[in-house]
Amino acid sequence: MPHTVWSGAISFGLVTIPIRVTAATEDHSVRFHQVHLEDMGRVRVRKYCEIEDREVSQGEIGRGYEVSKDTIVAVSDDELADMPLPTAKAIEIAAFVPYESIDPIRIGSGYYLEADGPVAAKPYVLLCKALERSSKAAVAKFAWHGRERLGLLRIRDDAIVLHAMRWDDEIRDPSGLAPEPVDLSDDEIEEAQLLIERMTFDDLSGLDLADRYTDALADVIEAKREGKAPPGAPEEPEPQGRVVDLMAALQESVAKAQASRGEGGVHEMPAKQAGKKTGRKTTAKKTAATKKAGGKTAGKSRRSG
Repeated sequence: MPHTVWSGAISFGLVTIPIRVTAATEDHSVRFHQVHLEDMGRVRVRKYCEIEDREVSQGEIGRGYEVSKDTIVAVSDDELADMPLPTAKAIEIAAFVPYESIDPIRIGSGYYLEADGPVAAKPYVLLCKALERSSKAAVAKFAWHGRERLGLLRIRDDAIVLHAMRWDDEIRDPSGLAPEPVDLSDDEIEEAQLLIERMTFDDLSGLDLADRYTDALADVIEAKREGKAPPGAPEEPEPQGRVVDLMAALQESVAKAQASRGEGGVHEMPAKQAGKKTGRKTTAKKTAATKKAGGKTAGKSRRSG
């Protein structure tokens, strides 16, 4: 079982739900040590006091804030825990919003919230059912690890999940990143829609989403342990000429997507709207309405499937 990373309560109006927090994800990455290549000795980081010029133990180390170059103020764990913040002891729900209204770029690490004791069971289930029936997510504030944070509560398999979220001022403005207006034909946009449709699935189950990097790294480590040469990269097929035509690249991609799903090789273009002129040129700005309409069409197809 994962260990508890925090314990407190969910504050839901006048309802309090005691909870324990555990990590919702696991990291299976291969870990490396820093070593001295000449003799494979471990290279370690030692903590020194620059005034006494000696190594100090963990028990001698605390937090300090640099007010000025010559002034540092020490702040203890107890002082942080005793700050007059309602979120220091509770995850305080501030509002409820449609889940789809939250920009995914704001969502961070996930945690499971477990009801802490029999008294917490009924209000915990109550919040779960209310969120499910309303199709809403809860926006909350909480204080962990020396800072107040924004969070999102949602339901997953009858359990409450807390996602850490970024504040507004932590999201960088993407304006200026988009390319200059380019010429696109309606046929090119429709072909891209067709590719999206051919690559659309109801969910992620059954897709080949294995972590090949970790498996390949394990093979390298095993070969080195046995004194063998590590496996090399597979030979890539000879390039057959770079495809520079965007429509040709889209059509080839659609064909490959159809083949991967065991579908026939018949290439069907999306039905054109009445009065639309094939091959009409437009700009990126002018195609905003077309893109929006395309998104709705794709969404309807996915739901109907």
